[in-house]
This record gives sequence, structure tokens and C-alpha cells, in this order.
Amino acid sequence: MAEFFSAVVIVAVICSSSNLLQSSEAADQNRITPSRISFNKGFKALYGEANVIPYEDDGSVDISMDGTTSSGFHSRQMYVNGNFETSLKLPSSYTAGVVVTFYTSNNQKYPYRHDEIDFEFLGHIGGKNWTVQTNFYGNGRVDRGREERYGLWFDPSEDYHRYRIRWGPNRITYYVDDVPIRHVRRVPAMGMGAEADFPSKEMRLYGTIWNGSDWATGGGKYKMDLSYGPFVAKYSGFVLDGCPFNETCSSGSGGDVNGDLTREERVKMNGFRRKWMNYSYCYDKTRYAVPLPECVFNSRELRHLQKLHPTTYGH
Repeated sequence: MAEFFSAVVIVAVICSSSNLLQSSEAADQNRITPSRISFNKGFKALYGEANVIPYEDDGSVDISMDGTTSSGFHSRQMYVNGNFETSLKLPSSYTAGVVVTFYTSNNQKYPYRHDEIDFEFLGHIGGKNWTVQTNFYGNGRVDRGREERYGLWFDPSEDYHRYRIRWGPNRITYYVDDVPIRHVRRVPAMGMGAEADFPSKEMRLYGTIWNGSDWATGGGKYKMDLSYGPFVAKYSGFVLDGCPFNETCSSGSGGDVNGDLTREERVKMNGFRRKWMNYSYCYDKTRYAVPLPECVFNSRELRHLQKLHPTTYGH
């Protein structure tokens, strides 16, 4: 359980979404920002090459989906840990069924036992908030989904916002505008090495846009409509601060990939989750009668989810 500075801090973090943004901006000013890398130096097109368009002196890239193809890119190198960041602006207007991603994976190298750490943006319809999903798995264990879903305190299609994955041998942390929204610690029951449920093998970084109409928006209720296309996702400000595969790296590569969250980060994360999280596999007893081993019970998170979805989470 997190420790708190004072009741004032708790109220400020939980009750004010604007404070989340302000505190993230202050933290971003204090944090040492790793060097950014140009698109063509760090990445190359994965598919839909005609729809992968670098610009701004190669510091940014647009990827799009139209009636002909979707598109995506991946890093030139594979990494064994790291701090991976981008600024991303999502497609505007009606984007139901359109999935935009920022994630790490090794499915091309290990097609039947791959690892993955995901940010997935699940489309948007008028009057509804965007949904962001995070997920991870190791050794191809897609049958053990570890999804969480959240709203955001801003519209991610109106402007650029930063998204970050910090991955180390014993931790995964997801950040939005320097606010940690999810933090996972490896536990022994997840296994060790390449066969573990925890992502442990070298991975590339990816960005893609594709048609997820069968499941993405409203559980598949709202489908992609190409009359609103082409759908364009804009990426900029790439950071690949990690240890490349088959290289000897200093202990500082990728930042503090082994450490835990600071007290301040935990306050921010708890405030975010108690306001914006709308699904977590850890509390879904219909799906997992016994929670998966890394799950940490938080009564305030559970009460928040019960208010949103009493059928799923019970009382």
C-alpha cells in the first residue's frame, strides 16, 4: 500500500484531474530527459510503407490507415530493457474500431512464445472518452491476459501527449505525461528467464494503426467507418534509452529499470487509478477466480470499479 504525505495531497490528487497534469509537467521539468532519436535512425517501416511518412527533419512520423492498407513501424534494434517514449497525437473525428499502438514485442523472432508490453488506444465515438488499454505477457501466454483499461483527463486527439514504457528485469511501468498509471513487479510465481509469464526476452519497439472493429470500441459494438478516413496517428519525440541486444551496457542504461516507484510517483498513480481506471483483470473474478500472482489488492480501486461495473466486480 502507498504511503501519503497528507490528507491534502490525497484530496488534491484524487479529486483534481488538472492537478495530475500540473504535477506531471513539474516532474517532467525535473526529470533528466534522455536524448531523442530521429525516426530513420531508430526505426523503419514494418508494413504499409506508403502510409509511413517521416517529416520535421525526420523527428516525427505519420502512420495512417485508409481503404487500401493500415501501417506500422518498428525499431531497428532489439533491446533487453529500457525506457521507451514518444509523443503521440491520435486520429480525430469518429475513429471507432481504429486501434493505435505503442508497444514492445518480439513476435517476429519468437512467433509462438513471444513477449509483449502494450499501450493500445481503442477508438473514439462522439460524446465518449477515448479508452487506453495496457497489457503484457511473456512466452506467448496470451491466454493469461493482463489487461487494464482507463480513461484520460484530456482528449488525446487534440494535441500531443507523452507515453512511456519503462521495462526492466523485475518491473514494468507505464506513464502518461510523466504520471505513472500502472506499475508491475515480477514475482517468483511468474517464473524466470525466457519461459516466464513476465516479458524477459529481447524486444523491439513498435507503432501501428489497424482495424480492431471486432473488439476495440465498446467491445466491438462500434465498427470502423472508412468514410471518416484516412485515419492518421502522429508520433514525435522518440526516446530509445535502453540496452541493445548483444551489447554490454552500463547499469544506468534505460534509467532506473530495476527500481521501484518513488513515494511521489505512487501518490500520482493511486490518484489516477482511483479516478480513471475502468477495468482491471486483478479484480475480475469471473475471469480469474484466483487473481494472478502479481496482483496487489487495493480496496479503494475495487470500490471505484464496483461503482462503475457492479455486475463484473460484485459487492
